[in-house]
Amino acid sequence: MSAVKKSKTYHFNNDWEEEFFFCMVKDKCICLICRASVAMPKRGNLERHHKTVHKNYEKDFPSQSELRKRKVRDLLACLKKEQAMFTRPVKQSKAATIASFKISHILAKHKKPFEDGSVVKEAFIEAGETLFAEFKNKTEIISAIKELQLSRATVTRRVEVMSQDMADQLKHDIMKSTYFSLQFDESTDITDTAQLCIFIRMVFSDMSAKEEFLTMIPLKGKTRGEDIYDVFFNFVKYYKLPIYKLVCITTDGAPAMIGNKNGFVALCRANDDFPSFFSFHCIIHQQVLCSKVLNMEEIMGIAIKIVNSIRARSLQRRLFTLQLENSELAEHTDLVLHTDVRWLSRGKFLERFQELLPEITAFMEERGDDTKMLKNEKWLTDLAFLTDITMHLNTINFQLQGKGKTIIDMISAINAFKIKLQLMIDQLKRKDLKHFPSLKARIPLLNYDIYEAELSNILGQFEIRFYDFNKLANIASFMSYPFSCSNIEELATEIASQFNMDSCSVENELVQIISDIHLKATASDTKFWCFIAEDKYPNLRQIALQLTTMFGSTYLCESAFSEMKIIKSKYRNRLTDEHMSSCLRLALGNYVPSYEKYAEDMQCHASTSKVTL
Repeated sequence: MSAVKKSKTYHFNNDWEEEFFFCMVKDKCICLICRASVAMPKRGNLERHHKTVHKNYEKDFPSQSELRKRKVRDLLACLKKEQAMFTRPVKQSKAATIASFKISHILAKHKKPFEDGSVVKEAFIEAGETLFAEFKNKTEIISAIKELQLSRATVTRRVEVMSQDMADQLKHDIMKSTYFSLQFDESTDITDTAQLCIFIRMVFSDMSAKEEFLTMIPLKGKTRGEDIYDVFFNFVKYYKLPIYKLVCITTDGAPAMIGNKNGFVALCRANDDFPSFFSFHCIIHQQVLCSKVLNMEEIMGIAIKIVNSIRARSLQRRLFTLQLENSELAEHTDLVLHTDVRWLSRGKFLERFQELLPEITAFMEERGDDTKMLKNEKWLTDLAFLTDITMHLNTINFQLQGKGKTIIDMISAINAFKIKLQLMIDQLKRKDLKHFPSLKARIPLLNYDIYEAELSNILGQFEIRFYDFNKLANIASFMSYPFSCSNIEELATEIASQFNMDSCSVENELVQIISDIHLKATASDTKFWCFIAEDKYPNLRQIALQLTTMFGSTYLCESAFSEMKIIKSKYRNRLTDEHMSSCLRLALGNYVPSYEKYAEDMQCHASTSKVTL
């Protein structure tokens, strides 16, 4: 059997450009003069073509002459210009597509309607006409702007694609994470559709954590515990969520969520697919509920009635505002309305009412209203106390709000406030009012015991309501500073009970870590648990990871509902649930979409829509 003959490979020599007027374009050898191509870049082929077809070039452009070199450069430039004629439109269309994605992302980030893309394009063209008026390439710039694809339908498609890409990035991180926790809350949109909002916090092996919007699921029918459980479990199966990594579920404390038998959390615990997990009632909700034990409804009732009589009537509001503007003492020009659904409403309402009380009294007297209560010393003293204590409650509320708050941060804030409450009770007994500036101005007081009792009631509520968080207080304290442990056996028993671990192995790790001299040197480092060897302290490192991933509140869900009200407003009430979820993901997500990847994967076209100016 004859051997297979090897094919010979020929390589183009750069000297042939000047010698035979040939160049390589991708895999083809092209004649610069007539654009003919030869099968193989062999010297003989190029020489035969040149001397046969272009023999006059040897006379007109002698070999090795400067004239010949200049002619080759001109022919190469001409070829590149011809190539650019075809490649430039493709590059421009690709750039326009990438710009379209970026603008669509900005629109979604700022919760703007899809049709605002056309407005942006129109504004861009108008601004370009002025900004680039003196530019030599103004026509090219305006032409590039006009190629932007920003119609309503296009922006809608862009939002869908980017939302899916961000969801894929999130799913990749969930699979890569060690543990995750979830927070749930439910609210209705402008069309009275109940929306279940879910956020996720993931923790990775390097102790880093991420908080992200997971999904928004519509509840078309009832919102009972079993309804919420059914839609969530269907999402788990569809999204292929690794539920075995679940550490904690935090809810708003509604009966549908925390009911003992048919509540959402109870149904999750009853499902064998779910691991053993912690569950918490939002710490901010509980703090607000603690403040409701204040026996000051009479004060609030009268204050709200007075403010509503001014703010709720257009004429009265204008007259009162005019009075404040003419007053040299008033720092504000309007009153604040109160609403129970806002966490900080009462404190801000009372603070403004207290500051404008002289102006309110004068305004009511001028219009002939009874102001006897506004001059009653007992009522004014109670108002001053209520203003001061609600401002303290607002301060702790602010500390509990925000992104990236760990459960250790929240437990620390609550414990600090309980100590502060006890301190204020002790100071009231000594008639020390340093923490009550409004009350201090009302001296002499009628009865200190009433206010001591009110503070004691609040402190009692804090002790009762935060029982679930108190169970983790000692463990959280140890994880914050492991070398302060005084009773190893008691702490080991507590850890083993809460995290389903072997008490003996936990004790051994506690003894080792407390005695580790090298680790003591890094105790003050915020990344202390990153230095812990997993093979040496597996249980303690696991606890650190789980505590890092726990949610203490439903703040993120509450914030998302505020965004939802803006996105799906009365002017966009026909927005579908899918598009609303996509807009929320772009508005709340921290991932950056892969703009260039989208343009590579699709056929780019310039815009064909006409902008009327």
